[in-house]
Amino acid sequence: MAITSIDIDQDELKTAKQLTGAKSNRETVDLALRTLIAVRRQPAAVERIISRSFEPEQIDAPTITPAGTRRAERL
Repeated sequence: MAITSIDIDQDELKTAKQLTGAKSNRETVDLALRTLIAVRRQPAAVERIISRSFEPEQIDAPTITPAGTRRAERL
């Protein structure tokens, strides 16, 4: 991993750290980058989901409950 030196507004970093519960500045910045990437990719992912087509046998397929799942968790 490359080491990068950047200037960050300390008030914004402190606020982001409090909001996320991150323990370090590095964790806060890492989370911010991952969140930005996910948010920017989300519209494309939603469009892919919307455009999917399913065959009747897929729609009517039985639901499979993973082993070890309690009944109360499924309700």
